[in-house]
Amino acid sequence: MASKDQPVCQIFSFQDCKTSPDPIFELPAQCMTPTAAPIVIDNGSFKTRAGWAAPAAEFDSPRLLFRSVAARSRGAARSETQIGNDIPNLEPLRWLLKSQFDRNVVVNFEIQELILDYVFTHLGLTSEGSVEHPILMTEAPCNPLHCRQMMSELLFECYRVPFVSYGVDGLYSFYHNNQRNLQRPNTGIILSSGYHCSHILPVVNGRLDAVNSKRVNVAGSQAASYLQRLLQLKYPGHLAAITLSRMEELLHRHSYAAVDYHEELEKWRCPEFYEREVHRIQLPFSGKVPGGCVSAEERQERRAQQLRRLQEINTRRREEKLQQDQERLDRLLAVQELLEDGLLDQFHKSLMELNMDSAEELQSYINKLQLAVEQGRLKLLQSDGAEVSELEQPVDEGDGVALMDSDFPEDPLSEKSAGVVQPAFNMAEYHQLFVGTERLRCPEILFQPSLIGEDQMGLMETLQYVLARYTPEQQEALVSNVFLTGGNMQHPGMKERVERELLALRPFQSHFKVTMATRPGLDAWYGARDWALEHPAAAGAEGWISRQDYEEKGGEYLSEHCASNVFVPMKLAKPVPARPAEPPAALQTLTGASASAATVTAAPAPSSSTDSADVNMAAS
Repeated sequence: MASKDQPVCQIFSFQDCKTSPDPIFELPAQCMTPTAAPIVIDNGSFKTRAGWAAPAAEFDSPRLLFRSVAARSRGAARSETQIGNDIPNLEPLRWLLKSQFDRNVVVNFEIQELILDYVFTHLGLTSEGSVEHPILMTEAPCNPLHCRQMMSELLFECYRVPFVSYGVDGLYSFYHNNQRNLQRPNTGIILSSGYHCSHILPVVNGRLDAVNSKRVNVAGSQAASYLQRLLQLKYPGHLAAITLSRMEELLHRHSYAAVDYHEELEKWRCPEFYEREVHRIQLPFSGKVPGGCVSAEERQERRAQQLRRLQEINTRRREEKLQQDQERLDRLLAVQELLEDGLLDQFHKSLMELNMDSAEELQSYINKLQLAVEQGRLKLLQSDGAEVSELEQPVDEGDGVALMDSDFPEDPLSEKSAGVVQPAFNMAEYHQLFVGTERLRCPEILFQPSLIGEDQMGLMETLQYVLARYTPEQQEALVSNVFLTGGNMQHPGMKERVERELLALRPFQSHFKVTMATRPGLDAWYGARDWALEHPAAAGAEGWISRQDYEEKGGEYLSEHCASNVFVPMKLAKPVPARPAEPPAALQTLTGASASAATVTAAPAPSSSTDSADVNMAAS
């Protein structure tokens, strides 16, 4: 009895999207008058987003969106460096790619400078020696002071910008999605997961509680590497086709977060569920089956092509050898002409360069080369005639100039197998990747890092640890606004999974609310743009660092605002001076005919905590 609900195979293919270079925009007039509009740069570890903070509708989205990588070979000039979308395909240059990030912290400021050059150039800035627009840039939560100092030094000293503002991407996204909330400042907790790291950021009364913020070193890049490892173990015959770029595409388009991980794995044990939910990814392949039946005409044509190819290779080698011999002969003849013209000094100098001792040796080399050139030309003419005569004749089965060895006859079973019906080999199915449980196993590492061997807590375990540091009333306020943002939070089912985990963590009948960012990957830029429009750059304005502030307070200085880190100035303790060595307490007696005595007088200094000693030596 046939089944009515026949499972339908879901066959997909890789997009293998190749980026096109970004255009160089013209500087809009609205961004210069009446004041210079700020440039908003979301400096992400996966992608960089840059645009203008201007009220016009045409500036509602970022102008530039590209991968935060640079391809620069060792010793290459700056002009030869490829940035972001200038690299059409990342895989051939994977070994050359460099990023300015170590996890989510900027440490390579040479690459950061190249990326800022790329941003300013493509936004249309043509001013020499300076950027006349304020810069708003995102940074990592609890960014080290040294990294902020280097970034401020780069912006103020290299680009001579008038104002700089720093903020956290997750807080900007939180700010953007809570603008309609009339009860600001807001209290909540942010779960942000990006490319290298995930963060738990408590916000109390509109400000980041940096002391209780935590980082989990598991995010999108670890999930992509885990998926690549799983599929390479599953399909060892397609190692070259399972690239990291394709795994990122699989992760973004085909993965999902399981609400109950173990229950979902049990569902995949069912064959019907597997056939219905498995995603078959079709790899590119050639339709011809290797080792299939080939007709006699095709074999003859292949042998003829191989013969032509060999003859072309031999002819090209003879021409190259003849050209080299002719060039060397011309050089030696030019040296011989120096002797005939009477230029003895130049002649002897040229002989030394050629590593020859006398004119007789030179003449001997000339004779040999003339003979070799004549023989090469003769062989070239003979080979051309032989090619024409050979190509005019049909190629027999046994012909082929080292293409087939007569000691190995053709397979006698080939004629017998021609009449036998062999099962059809499905070449397309052989080049398919069956992505089943991998769809949910890779996002699961965010909640169970032990799946990839990471010895640390998962995201919800860390959230429970953070909540335990607050009073019950504060916990109620925090969980009433749980906010999910970041590119790695875009998996289907992520919100439902967090809600289920919170239901298990919180007390019975307690209330909580989980919201997802409108655009988890872009809301950080939109939030930064909104903040810049509401807080214009000016000297002494909240959140903006002027050049005077930079010169007076140092590069690590941070002007705090609702979406920024907390500025904790580093206090350097002055080194305590070393205590001088105390003199011996016992008096030493000097013996001798002329020695009398040594008197030691110790007096404590009233203005110092250490003892000082005055030693007076008297000799008679």
